[in-house]
Amino acid sequence: MSRTDEGQLEALQAALAAEHAAVYGYGVVGGRLRDDRRKEALEAYAAHRARRDALTRAVRDLGGRPVAAAAAYALPFPVPDSAAAVRFAAELEERVAGVYSDLVRASTGERRREAAAALREAAVRAVRWRGESVAFPGLAERAGTAAKGTADPEGAATPSA
Repeated sequence: MSRTDEGQLEALQAALAAEHAAVYGYGVVGGRLRDDRRKEALEAYAAHRARRDALTRAVRDLGGRPVAAAAAYALPFPVPDSAAAVRFAAELEERVAGVYSDLVRASTGERRREAAAALREAAVRAVRWRGESVAFPGLAERAGTAAKGTADPEGAATPSA
């Protein structure tokens, strides 16, 4: 395997881990949202499941063994109500966008276009949840919450032991 393929595989695995965490996270979000935002959460959940499945195939195509989802994930903060669920959904999307920005850097061709599309989709969902945007979604310099150690930078939640 070439160094380029190794870099892509590593970035694909990180994106897959982030998608596993996002799928789990949206299970939490959906259970705490008010009815008026539940459809939005279901759509995001379905999108992350589809991306997760596509990433699993991509990892296998490069000869890798896809990283498995954790049995459970620790949330970066308590999510007791709808307001916290909305904040958590925005953070999920921001973290997924950050991982996809790494995949964009590590990839070329069609895989890069797919990673850029995933980054864009996550950034748009983050804006919808948060109600505001950032200049450069997915950049590590923007990830203030990750710098505070609230969650794993590769995903929205941290696997628990």
